Amino acid sequence: MEYLKAIFTLNVAANDEQAAKDLLADLAAAAGFEAFEESEEGLTGYVQPHLLDKETLDEAIANFPIVSARIEYEMEEAENRNWNEEWEANGFEPICIENKCVIYDARHYSPEDLPANMSLQVAIEPRQAFGTGTHETTRMVVQQLLNLQLAGKHLLDCGCGTGILGIVAAKLGAESVLGYDIDEWSVDNSLHNATLNGVENMVVVKGDATALNAEKKYFDVVVANINRNILLADLPLWVEKTTPKGTIVLSGFYQTDTPILVEAAKTLGLALTSQKELDGWACLTFGKQ
Repeated sequence: MEYLKAIFTLNVAANDEQAAKDLLADLAAAAGFEAFEESEEGLTGYVQPHLLDKETLDEAIANFPIVSARIEYEMEEAENRNWNEEWEANGFEPICIENKCVIYDARHYSPEDLPANMSLQVAIEPRQAFGTGTHETTRMVVQQLLNLQLAGKHLLDCGCGTGILGIVAAKLGAESVLGYDIDEWSVDNSLHNATLNGVENMVVVKGDATALNAEKKYFDVVVANINRNILLADLPLWVEKTTPKGTIVLSGFYQTDTPILVEAAKTLGLALTSQKELDGWACLTFGKQ
């Protein structure tokens, strides 16, 4: 798999250095970056060329919340290797959400290792941290799914990543799940994780939102955990594919982007029904009129 390497040079006060690196990594992740290494200059990030959202990255740097920070970066081709190898080797600790759901790395834990009071267990073997439940946006969307009535519903997972959102929905009683992702690894990983959880009613296809043009089915629930620009671009098609009185859950963006997404949703006839925030990230739930 081909990657680009971004070398970020960060000039910032010493007492803000670590916070600036952490924030820069979060912002770059929203622009498609998957893995990071700290360096003397600041940070090195890795991104697949087709996932890079340069506009989002440049805008995030231009509006960096730590006003004293000065950030520059250079892009070059990275050597061909698995940048998530260390992540895969170490895995992640089980994550409990609302005392109902526990998400765990099946390569490092078994059901016997998990809290006994969790009614929903989700096993995954991820290829990257985003989409495992360790990221704030994934946790908020899972939390929202836990509070929806999904029995018998048809769900669409846009940019499905590890497939975790669709798997949670299926385990909560969704009649069918359709996921799509432009990354072939994500498609394979989603299908693998669905099998790992005994989920048989989940279909995953490779492609972007235009794949929905050939889809005759309409969806009761649409979830999308992607960056802001893709949310804004694809929201009209998702609304078109949502049933009347259906639900759309959006995340993958910062709290500061909430107003523009709410306004875009309103122009499409959606009503805001729930708003969550966690560590600067946001999750919005809308109802279709």
